[in-house]
Amino acid sequence: MQQQVFVVDDDPGMLESTVWLLESVGLTARSFTDGRAFLDACEPGARGCVLLDVRMPGMGGLSVQDALRERGVTLPVIFVSGHADVPIVVRAFRAGAVDFIEKPYNEQLLLDSVQQALSQQPAGEHPALVSVRARLSALTPRERDVLLPLVRGYTNREIAEQLGVSVKTVDLYRARVMKRMQAEHLPALVGMAVAAGLVDPLALRED
Repeated sequence: MQQQVFVVDDDPGMLESTVWLLESVGLTARSFTDGRAFLDACEPGARGCVLLDVRMPGMGGLSVQDALRERGVTLPVIFVSGHADVPIVVRAFRAGAVDFIEKPYNEQLLLDSVQQALSQQPAGEHPALVSVRARLSALTPRERDVLLPLVRGYTNREIAEQLGVSVKTVDLYRARVMKRMQAEHLPALVGMAVAAGLVDPLALRED
């Protein structure tokens, strides 16, 4: 069965532009405007990956992800959303999402994530994960001290209290961690830490 990218988004303009982007690089894309229609069309043996919006009328992306898992469908799920707050990201990664990309997305970032999902193999590490591990190993001890509670959901003030430093110092180290890890936003940093096995997604704070 041919690999396909299933794109599920209730925004017709975003859906059309995403499908066009995928097809422009030779990928096969199928579009759906709601989660229920996608689930009805998705066969258990489907191969490929899913680009899934979080907020949709009727059935949101997180519910679609849960339904896929209950049906035993193992398609890699990439969330694409304009609402990437940490609790949503935590829940998505806990349920097995492979990436979480914010709208408006960078086209190459999206394509790279899709290609990574399509090339997932049971054995061996993807080059992107090898790169993340290398960046993690290059962090200083103090940067790691800030990174760990940061990706677990603690605020800058809470981290400052834990480390016995000022909030301003935490702000400085947080900015350095984001830059050194090449993370555009906090959800991306959380995803890197989970993917690298640095933190257990079940141990992340949701509030």
